[in-house]
Amino acid sequence: MSTTLFKDFTFEAAHHLPHVPQGHKCGRLHGHSFMVRLEITGEVDPYTGWIMDFAELKAAFKPLYERLDHYYLNEIPGLENPTSEVLAKWIWDQMKPVVPLLSAVMVKETCTAGCVYRGE
Repeated sequence: MSTTLFKDFTFEAAHHLPHVPQGHKCGRLHGHSFMVRLEITGEVDPYTGWIMDFAELKAAFKPLYERLDHYYLNEIPGLENPTSEVLAKWIWDQMKPVVPLLSAVMVKETCTAGCVYRGE
């Protein structure tokens, strides 16, 4: 039975977008309460009843959380232009080798705006 589970994480970070038109509000230094959702898709183990232990997923994300939370994203290698799209792919690239069943990364900058990257 193929199923998708997810776990949400939040972190606070500052950034600016260097490639927006002059005067664009996102070109100025600002911060967000980011939300990251990691989705895992796989077969449910008939014995445990789950795809993956949520604690394992939390532990796998912890090193990234520690690199992102309360940091200036533009200073992190690979995030020099830290749009939601770039951040979602960057997280995917870090997490996929550690969590092979990763099927999607969602990044939300606000309650109403974000993106989903599925490794395509």
